[in-house]
Amino acid sequence: RLLVERSPYDRELAGVRIYRGVPDSTKDPKGYGACQRQIARWEQAPEVKVITRTLRYPYNWPAEKPEEKGIDVALAIDFALMAVRGEYDVGVLMSTDTDLKPALEVVADSGNARAEVAAWSNPHSYSRRLSIKGRKLWCHWVDETDYLRIQDTRDYNIP
Repeated sequence: RLLVERSPYDRELAGVRIYRGVPDSTKDPKGYGACQRQIARWEQAPEVKVITRTLRYPYNWPAEKPEEKGIDVALAIDFALMAVRGEYDVGVLMSTDTDLKPALEVVADSGNARAEVAAWSNPHSYSRRLSIKGRKLWCHWVDETDYLRIQDTRDYNIP
């Protein structure tokens, strides 16, 4: 909503997709429950859809932390396919993961949708954002004031 509200263009928010790793319910029931409560809260907004994949637990878990696997691929596939299918007019990708650049390039070159990016702005150091060499992509910068406005302060560990 913040990005739509601030855009220099006439915009209407059609959807927000959040891609997230989820703890395994048998390995981390407390984390799984907290995650499910958070997802349920997010999805109370009708435009929000959360796409999940179970975290990968390494052989020496719990000494080594679990990690997200396949989330960036799911996001990239959806971002590109939805543009090609004409499911959105403007897609804003908020990530600094350069593995997503090929999907960003597909959307930017598709002719079906406009590709934009969003990134955190840090006044104390260099702020990273996704870009495509030789292309001008609109970037929605989100700073600390914005973060404080949109942050979710709920403790989802409390049922």
